[in-house]
Amino acid sequence: MGTMKESMKETAHGSHKGALSLAWIHRVSEVPQAQWDDLALPLVSPFFEWHWLHQMEESGSVGAETGWQPCHLVVWRQGEGEGRGGKRLVAAAPLYLKSHSYGEFVFDHQWADLAHRLGVAYYPKLVGMSPFTPAVGYRFLMDPGEDEEVLTGLMVAEIDRFCDRHRISSCHFLYVDPQWRESVESLGFVPWLHHNSVWHNRGFGDFEDYLQMFNANQRRNIKRERQAMTKAGLTLRPLTGDEIPHRFLGLMYGFYSHHCDKFGWWGSKYLTKAFFEALHHDFRHRLLLVAVVEGDGTIAGDRRPVGMSFCVHKGDRLYGRYWGSTQDFDCLHFNACYYTPIEWAIGQGIQIFDPGAGGAHKKRRGFPATPHHSLHRFYLEPLGQILSNYLGEVSTITAQEIEAINQDLPFTAPEVRLG
Repeated sequence: MGTMKESMKETAHGSHKGALSLAWIHRVSEVPQAQWDDLALPLVSPFFEWHWLHQMEESGSVGAETGWQPCHLVVWRQGEGEGRGGKRLVAAAPLYLKSHSYGEFVFDHQWADLAHRLGVAYYPKLVGMSPFTPAVGYRFLMDPGEDEEVLTGLMVAEIDRFCDRHRISSCHFLYVDPQWRESVESLGFVPWLHHNSVWHNRGFGDFEDYLQMFNANQRRNIKRERQAMTKAGLTLRPLTGDEIPHRFLGLMYGFYSHHCDKFGWWGSKYLTKAFFEALHHDFRHRLLLVAVVEGDGTIAGDRRPVGMSFCVHKGDRLYGRYWGSTQDFDCLHFNACYYTPIEWAIGQGIQIFDPGAGGAHKKRRGFPATPHHSLHRFYLEPLGQILSNYLGEVSTITAQEIEAINQDLPFTAPEVRLG
Protein backbone atom coordinates (compact mmCIF):
# COMPACT_ATOMS: atom_id res chain seq x y z
CA MET A 1 0.00 0.00 0.00
CA GLY A 2 1.61 3.26 -1.06
CA THR A 3 1.86 6.48 0.89
CA MET A 4 -1.28 8.59 0.50
CA LYS A 5 -1.41 12.35 0.77
CA GLU A 6 -4.19 14.89 0.73
CA SER A 7 -3.98 18.67 1.11
CA MET A 8 -6.69 21.13 1.95
CA LYS A 9 -7.07 24.79 2.88
CA GLU A 10 -7.62 25.61 6.54
CA THR A 11 -10.26 28.30 6.87
CA ALA A 12 -11.37 28.06 10.48
CA HIS A 13 -8.39 29.97 11.89
CA GLY A 14 -8.02 32.78 9.39
CA SER A 15 -5.94 33.31 6.29
CA HIS A 16 -2.68 34.05 8.13
CA LYS A 17 -2.07 30.34 8.67
CA GLY A 18 -0.72 28.05 5.97
CA ALA A 19 -2.61 25.22 4.34
CA LEU A 20 -2.95 21.85 6.02
CA SER A 21 -1.85 18.61 4.39
CA LEU A 22 -2.75 15.13 5.61
CA ALA A 23 -0.45 12.19 4.89
CA TRP A 24 -0.27 8.49 5.68
CA ILE A 25 3.19 7.32 6.71
CA HIS A 26 4.51 3.84 7.43
CA ARG A 27 7.32 4.69 9.84
CA VAL A 28 7.37 7.20 12.66
CA SER A 29 10.95 8.01 11.57
CA GLU A 30 9.41 9.87 8.60
CA VAL A 31 8.69 12.63 11.15
CA PRO A 32 11.57 14.44 12.91
CA GLN A 33 11.75 13.29 16.52
CA ALA A 34 11.66 16.83 17.89
CA GLN A 35 8.44 17.66 16.03
CA TRP A 36 6.71 14.43 17.04
CA ASP A 37 7.72 14.81 20.68
CA ASP A 38 6.55 18.41 20.77
CA LEU A 39 3.08 16.85 20.55
CA ALA A 40 3.72 13.63 22.51
CA LEU A 41 5.65 14.84 25.56
CA PRO A 42 2.74 16.84 27.04
CA LEU A 43 0.57 13.68 27.09
CA VAL A 44 0.04 11.73 30.30
CA SER A 45 1.04 8.47 28.57
CA PRO A 46 4.71 7.78 27.77
CA PHE A 47 3.80 5.18 25.13
CA PHE A 48 3.29 7.60 22.24
CA GLU A 49 6.67 9.26 22.46
CA TRP A 50 8.81 9.02 19.34
CA HIS A 51 11.54 6.78 20.74
CA TRP A 52 9.13 4.15 22.11
CA LEU A 53 7.17 3.89 18.85
CA HIS A 54 10.30 4.16 16.68
CA GLN A 55 12.02 1.29 18.48
CA MET A 56 8.88 -0.84 18.09
CA GLU A 57 9.31 -0.41 14.33
CA GLU A 58 13.11 -0.38 14.10
CA SER A 59 13.47 -3.56 16.17
CA GLY A 60 10.98 -5.51 14.06
CA SER A 61 8.52 -5.81 16.95
CA VAL A 62 5.80 -4.30 14.78
CA GLY A 63 5.44 -4.56 11.02
CA ALA A 64 3.62 -6.44 8.30
CA GLU A 65 5.32 -9.68 9.40
CA THR A 66 3.80 -9.46 12.89
CA GLY A 67 0.37 -8.35 11.73
CA TRP A 68 0.90 -4.81 13.06
CA GLN A 69 1.54 -2.66 9.98
CA PRO A 70 2.24 0.97 11.00
CA CYS A 71 -0.09 3.29 9.12
CA HIS A 72 0.11 6.62 10.94
CA LEU A 73 -1.92 9.66 9.93
CA VAL A 74 -0.06 12.96 10.24
CA VAL A 75 -1.12 16.56 9.63
CA TRP A 76 1.36 19.21 8.48
CA ARG A 77 0.88 22.95 8.33
CA GLN A 78 2.69 24.24 5.28
CA GLY A 79 5.00 27.24 5.24
CA GLU A 80 5.81 27.21 8.97
CA GLY A 81 8.89 24.97 9.10
CA GLU A 82 12.53 25.81 8.54
CA GLY A 83 13.43 27.18 5.13
CA ARG A 84 11.28 28.12 2.17
CA GLY A 85 8.35 25.79 1.69
CA GLY A 86 8.86 24.22 5.12
CA LYS A 87 6.18 22.46 7.14
CA ARG A 88 5.40 21.85 10.78
CA LEU A 89 3.68 18.83 12.34
CA VAL A 90 0.45 19.91 14.03
CA ALA A 91 -1.30 16.55 14.62
CA ALA A 92 -0.68 12.82 14.43
CA ALA A 93 -2.63 9.61 14.99
CA PRO A 94 -0.58 6.45 15.69
CA LEU A 95 -2.49 3.75 13.80
CA TYR A 96 -1.89 0.15 12.73
CA LEU A 97 -3.43 -2.09 10.10
CA LYS A 98 -4.17 -5.40 11.81
CA SER A 99 -4.55 -8.81 10.21
CA HIS A 100 -5.54 -10.43 13.54
CA SER A 101 -6.69 -9.40 17.03
CA TYR A 102 -3.77 -10.58 19.14
CA GLY A 103 -1.80 -8.21 21.35
CA GLU A 104 -4.66 -5.74 21.85
CA PHE A 105 -6.22 -7.04 25.10
CA VAL A 106 -9.62 -5.84 23.88
CA PHE A 107 -11.08 -9.11 22.75
CA ASP A 108 -13.10 -8.90 19.55
CA HIS A 109 -12.41 -12.38 18.16
CA GLN A 110 -16.15 -13.12 18.27
CA TRP A 111 -16.71 -10.15 15.98
CA ALA A 112 -14.45 -11.76 13.39
CA ASP A 113 -16.47 -14.97 13.76
CA LEU A 114 -19.70 -13.04 13.24
CA ALA A 115 -18.30 -11.33 10.13
CA HIS A 116 -17.34 -14.73 8.73
CA ARG A 117 -20.87 -16.02 9.26
CA LEU A 118 -22.23 -12.92 7.52
CA GLY A 119 -19.90 -13.52 4.58
CA VAL A 120 -17.75 -10.40 5.02
CA ALA A 121 -14.05 -9.99 5.86
CA TYR A 122 -13.26 -8.56 9.30
CA TYR A 123 -9.54 -8.20 8.60
CA PRO A 124 -7.75 -5.99 7.89
CA LYS A 125 -8.97 -3.52 10.48
CA LEU A 126 -7.46 -0.21 11.61
CA VAL A 127 -6.43 0.10 15.27
CA GLY A 128 -5.31 3.11 17.28
CA MET A 129 -3.24 2.20 20.36
CA SER A 130 0.35 1.80 21.45
CA PRO A 131 1.09 -1.79 20.36
CA PHE A 132 0.81 -4.52 22.99
CA THR A 133 0.24 -1.85 25.67
CA PRO A 134 -3.13 -2.05 27.46
CA ALA A 135 -2.71 1.33 29.17
CA VAL A 136 -5.24 4.14 29.03
CA GLY A 137 -4.19 7.27 27.16
CA TYR A 138 -4.78 6.92 23.41
CA ARG A 139 -5.73 10.11 21.60
CA PHE A 140 -4.70 12.09 18.55
CA LEU A 141 -1.52 14.03 19.23
CA MET A 142 -2.36 17.70 18.74
CA ASP A 143 -0.60 21.07 18.72
CA PRO A 144 -2.30 23.14 21.47
CA GLY A 145 -2.24 26.17 19.19
CA GLU A 146 -4.57 24.48 16.72
CA ASP A 147 -8.35 24.11 16.83
CA GLU A 148 -8.62 20.56 18.20
CA GLU A 149 -12.25 20.11 17.19
CA VAL A 150 -11.57 21.09 13.58
CA LEU A 151 -8.44 18.96 13.27
CA THR A 152 -10.11 15.94 14.88
CA GLY A 153 -12.96 16.20 12.40
CA LEU A 154 -10.56 16.41 9.46
CA MET A 155 -8.58 13.41 10.66
CA VAL A 156 -11.65 11.25 11.28
CA ALA A 157 -12.97 12.15 7.83
CA GLU A 158 -9.63 11.09 6.30
CA ILE A 159 -9.70 7.83 8.26
CA ASP A 160 -13.20 7.19 6.90
CA ARG A 161 -12.00 7.81 3.32
CA PHE A 162 -8.96 5.60 3.84
CA CYS A 163 -11.04 2.70 5.17
CA ASP A 164 -13.60 3.03 2.40
CA ARG A 165 -10.94 3.25 -0.32
CA HIS A 166 -9.03 0.19 0.93
CA ARG A 167 -12.02 -1.87 2.07
CA ILE A 168 -11.04 -1.77 5.74
CA SER A 169 -13.83 -3.29 7.83
CA SER A 170 -13.59 -1.05 10.88
CA CYS A 171 -11.61 1.45 12.95
CA HIS A 172 -10.96 0.95 16.67
CA PHE A 173 -9.41 3.35 19.19
CA LEU A 174 -8.42 1.35 22.28
CA TYR A 175 -7.69 2.49 25.86
CA VAL A 176 -8.75 6.01 24.98
CA ASP A 177 -7.94 9.12 26.98
CA PRO A 178 -11.19 9.83 28.88
CA GLN A 179 -10.93 13.56 28.12
CA TRP A 180 -10.68 12.80 24.39
CA ARG A 181 -13.45 10.24 24.27
CA GLU A 182 -16.40 12.65 24.16
CA SER A 183 -15.17 14.54 21.09
CA VAL A 184 -14.75 11.30 19.10
CA GLU A 185 -18.07 9.87 20.24
CA SER A 186 -19.70 13.03 18.88
CA LEU A 187 -18.31 12.05 15.45
CA GLY A 188 -20.21 8.76 15.51
CA PHE A 189 -17.81 6.29 17.16
CA VAL A 190 -19.51 3.76 19.43
CA PRO A 191 -18.11 3.34 22.98
CA TRP A 192 -17.43 0.01 24.66
CA LEU A 193 -16.90 -0.01 28.43
CA HIS A 194 -14.09 -2.12 29.94
CA HIS A 195 -12.23 -2.14 33.22
CA ASN A 196 -8.73 -2.76 34.44
CA SER A 197 -7.23 -2.88 37.92
CA VAL A 198 -5.53 0.34 39.00
CA TRP A 199 -3.89 1.45 42.25
CA HIS A 200 -4.67 4.97 43.44
CA ASN A 201 -2.48 6.81 45.92
CA ARG A 202 -4.62 8.03 48.81
CA GLY A 203 -1.87 10.22 50.20
CA PHE A 204 0.08 7.28 51.67
CA GLY A 205 3.19 8.29 53.61
CA ASP A 206 4.88 4.89 53.29
CA PHE A 207 4.15 1.22 52.64
CA GLU A 208 2.89 0.66 56.18
CA ASP A 209 0.42 3.49 55.65
CA TYR A 210 -0.79 1.73 52.47
CA LEU A 211 -1.35 -1.46 54.46
CA GLN A 212 -3.71 0.32 56.82
CA MET A 213 -6.45 0.56 54.18
CA PHE A 214 -6.85 -3.24 54.25
CA ASN A 215 -8.81 -5.25 56.75
CA ALA A 216 -6.80 -7.13 59.35
CA ASN A 217 -6.87 -10.45 57.52
CA GLN A 218 -5.52 -9.01 54.26
CA ARG A 219 -2.86 -6.97 56.08
CA ARG A 220 -1.55 -10.21 57.58
CA ASN A 221 -1.63 -11.88 54.17
CA ILE A 222 0.38 -9.12 52.48
CA LYS A 223 2.94 -9.09 55.30
CA ARG A 224 3.32 -12.85 54.94
CA GLU A 225 3.83 -12.49 51.19
CA ARG A 226 6.49 -9.84 51.77
CA GLN A 227 8.27 -12.00 54.36
CA ALA A 228 8.42 -14.85 51.84
CA MET A 229 11.21 -12.93 50.05
CA THR A 230 13.37 -12.90 53.17
CA LYS A 231 12.75 -16.61 53.74
CA ALA A 232 13.79 -17.31 50.13
CA GLY A 233 16.97 -15.25 50.57
CA LEU A 234 15.91 -12.71 47.90
CA THR A 235 16.37 -8.96 47.75
CA LEU A 236 14.29 -6.78 45.44
CA ARG A 237 16.06 -3.67 44.15
CA PRO A 238 14.23 -0.90 42.26
CA LEU A 239 16.50 0.67 39.62
CA THR A 240 15.77 3.76 37.54
CA GLY A 241 17.54 5.81 34.88
CA ASP A 242 21.33 5.68 35.06
CA GLU A 243 21.16 3.08 37.84
CA ILE A 244 20.09 0.51 35.23
CA PRO A 245 23.03 -1.43 33.74
CA HIS A 246 22.76 -1.77 29.97
CA ARG A 247 23.05 -5.57 30.22
CA PHE A 248 19.89 -5.68 32.34
CA LEU A 249 17.75 -4.76 29.33
CA GLY A 250 18.99 -7.84 27.48
CA LEU A 251 18.32 -9.93 30.58
CA MET A 252 14.84 -8.42 30.81
CA TYR A 253 14.13 -9.66 27.29
CA GLY A 254 15.03 -13.19 28.43
CA PHE A 255 12.61 -12.99 31.37
CA TYR A 256 9.90 -11.51 29.14
CA SER A 257 10.40 -14.15 26.45
CA HIS A 258 10.32 -17.06 28.89
CA HIS A 259 7.17 -15.75 30.58
CA CYS A 260 5.34 -15.17 27.28
CA ASP A 261 6.21 -18.66 26.07
CA LYS A 262 4.06 -20.10 28.87
CA PHE A 263 0.92 -18.72 27.24
CA GLY A 264 1.49 -19.44 23.55
CA TRP A 265 -0.31 -17.03 21.21
CA TRP A 266 -2.06 -15.40 24.14
CA GLY A 267 1.32 -14.44 25.58
CA SER A 268 1.59 -11.67 22.95
CA LYS A 269 5.31 -12.24 22.48
CA TYR A 270 6.14 -9.53 19.96
CA LEU A 271 8.97 -7.48 21.45
CA THR A 272 12.50 -8.34 20.34
CA LYS A 273 15.72 -8.24 22.28
CA ALA A 274 16.78 -5.28 20.12
CA PHE A 275 13.76 -3.33 21.37
CA PHE A 276 14.65 -3.79 25.03
CA GLU A 277 18.32 -3.00 24.52
CA ALA A 278 17.61 0.17 22.50
CA LEU A 279 15.56 1.64 25.35
CA HIS A 280 18.69 2.08 27.45
CA HIS A 281 20.05 4.83 25.23
CA ASP A 282 17.17 7.30 24.98
CA PHE A 283 14.38 5.98 27.20
CA ARG A 284 15.97 4.77 30.43
CA HIS A 285 14.81 7.96 32.19
CA ARG A 286 11.30 6.49 31.87
CA LEU A 287 12.15 3.00 33.16
CA LEU A 288 11.82 1.31 36.54
CA LEU A 289 13.31 -2.18 36.77
CA VAL A 290 12.83 -4.27 39.89
CA ALA A 291 15.79 -6.63 40.00
CA VAL A 292 15.40 -9.79 42.11
CA VAL A 293 18.81 -10.77 43.45
CA GLU A 294 19.86 -13.55 45.78
CA GLY A 295 21.51 -12.45 49.01
CA ASP A 296 22.14 -8.80 49.82
CA GLY A 297 21.00 -7.40 46.46
CA THR A 298 24.43 -6.63 45.02
CA ILE A 299 24.30 -6.17 41.24
CA ALA A 300 27.93 -5.29 40.57
CA GLY A 301 30.04 -7.21 38.07
CA ASP A 302 28.34 -9.96 36.12
CA ARG A 303 25.95 -11.01 38.88
CA ARG A 304 22.64 -11.96 37.30
CA PRO A 305 19.21 -11.34 38.81
CA VAL A 306 16.98 -14.39 39.19
CA GLY A 307 13.92 -12.33 38.27
CA MET A 308 12.94 -8.90 37.09
CA SER A 309 9.93 -6.69 36.47
CA PHE A 310 9.82 -3.88 33.93
CA CYS A 311 7.80 -0.71 34.51
CA VAL A 312 7.52 2.65 32.76
CA HIS A 313 6.83 5.93 34.55
CA LYS A 314 5.97 9.47 33.52
CA GLY A 315 4.87 12.34 35.71
CA ASP A 316 2.62 10.94 38.44
CA ARG A 317 1.84 7.68 36.57
CA LEU A 318 3.49 4.26 36.76
CA TYR A 319 2.79 1.40 34.36
CA GLY A 320 3.69 -2.24 34.96
CA ARG A 321 4.50 -4.02 31.72
CA TYR A 322 6.59 -7.23 31.85
CA TRP A 323 8.18 -9.62 34.27
CA GLY A 324 9.75 -13.06 34.59
CA SER A 325 11.98 -15.25 36.75
CA THR A 326 14.35 -18.19 36.39
CA GLN A 327 12.26 -20.35 38.70
CA ASP A 328 9.03 -20.24 40.69
CA PHE A 329 9.56 -18.53 44.04
CA ASP A 330 6.63 -18.31 46.42
CA CYS A 331 4.97 -14.86 46.20
CA LEU A 332 7.72 -13.40 43.99
CA HIS A 333 5.22 -12.18 41.39
CA PHE A 334 3.26 -10.19 43.97
CA ASN A 335 6.43 -8.58 45.31
CA ALA A 336 8.18 -7.81 42.03
CA CYS A 337 5.09 -6.59 40.19
CA TYR A 338 2.98 -5.01 42.95
CA TYR A 339 4.51 -4.41 46.37
CA THR A 340 7.96 -3.13 45.43
CA PRO A 341 6.59 -0.85 42.66
CA ILE A 342 3.94 0.45 45.09
CA GLU A 343 6.58 1.19 47.71
CA TRP A 344 8.66 3.01 45.07
CA ALA A 345 5.58 4.86 43.81
CA ILE A 346 4.70 6.13 47.28
CA GLY A 347 8.24 7.44 47.73
CA GLN A 348 8.12 9.22 44.35
CA GLY A 349 4.66 10.74 44.75
CA ILE A 350 3.13 8.58 42.02
CA GLN A 351 -0.66 8.93 42.05
CA ILE A 352 -1.76 6.12 39.72
CA PHE A 353 -0.16 2.71 39.14
CA ASP A 354 -1.58 0.56 36.35
CA PRO A 355 0.09 -2.86 36.71
CA GLY A 356 -1.09 -4.24 33.34
CA ALA A 357 -3.87 -6.42 32.00
CA GLY A 358 -5.43 -9.47 33.60
CA GLY A 359 -5.22 -10.97 37.06
CA ALA A 360 -8.29 -11.23 39.29
CA HIS A 361 -5.88 -11.42 42.24
CA LYS A 362 -5.08 -7.70 41.89
CA LYS A 363 -8.16 -6.54 43.76
CA ARG A 364 -6.91 -8.36 46.88
CA ARG A 365 -3.81 -6.17 46.80
CA GLY A 366 -5.30 -2.72 46.45
CA PHE A 367 -6.18 -2.44 42.77
CA PRO A 368 -9.91 -1.70 42.38
CA ALA A 369 -11.72 -2.12 39.07
CA THR A 370 -11.40 1.13 37.13
CA PRO A 371 -13.48 1.83 34.01
CA HIS A 372 -12.06 2.77 30.62
CA HIS A 373 -13.43 2.79 27.08
CA SER A 374 -12.63 1.81 23.54
CA LEU A 375 -14.29 3.49 20.53
CA HIS A 376 -15.42 1.72 17.35
CA ARG A 377 -16.68 2.47 13.86
CA PHE A 378 -17.85 -0.25 11.47
CA TYR A 379 -17.89 0.24 7.71
CA LEU A 380 -19.62 -3.01 6.78
CA GLU A 381 -23.34 -3.61 7.08
CA PRO A 382 -25.07 -5.44 8.67
CA LEU A 383 -21.99 -6.01 10.90
CA GLY A 384 -22.02 -2.40 12.06
CA GLN A 385 -25.69 -2.36 12.97
CA ILE A 386 -25.46 -5.61 14.94
CA LEU A 387 -22.33 -4.69 16.88
CA SER A 388 -23.36 -1.11 17.64
CA ASN A 389 -26.47 -2.40 19.41
CA TYR A 390 -24.47 -5.16 21.11
CA LEU A 391 -21.91 -2.73 22.58
CA GLY A 392 -24.55 -0.78 24.43
CA GLU A 393 -25.88 -3.94 26.07
CA VAL A 394 -22.48 -5.35 27.01
CA SER A 395 -21.34 -2.01 28.45
CA THR A 396 -24.32 -2.04 30.81
CA ILE A 397 -23.31 -5.50 32.03
CA THR A 398 -19.69 -4.38 32.46
CA ALA A 399 -20.77 -1.42 34.60
CA GLN A 400 -22.56 -3.86 36.89
CA GLU A 401 -19.44 -6.05 37.05
CA ILE A 402 -17.31 -3.06 38.08
CA GLU A 403 -19.76 -2.22 40.84
CA ALA A 404 -19.77 -5.82 42.10
CA ILE A 405 -15.96 -6.10 42.13
CA ASN A 406 -15.55 -2.87 44.06
CA GLN A 407 -18.16 -3.92 46.60
CA ASP A 408 -15.97 -6.91 47.46
CA LEU A 409 -12.61 -5.25 48.15
CA PRO A 410 -10.74 -6.19 51.36
CA PHE A 411 -10.63 -2.62 52.68
CA THR A 412 -11.46 -1.25 56.10
CA ALA A 413 -13.85 1.30 54.54
CA PRO A 414 -15.90 1.28 51.34
CA GLU A 415 -13.83 2.06 48.27
CA VAL A 416 -14.40 5.47 46.67
CA ARG A 417 -16.44 5.12 43.51
CA LEU A 418 -14.26 5.40 40.44
CA GLY A 419 -15.99 7.05 37.49
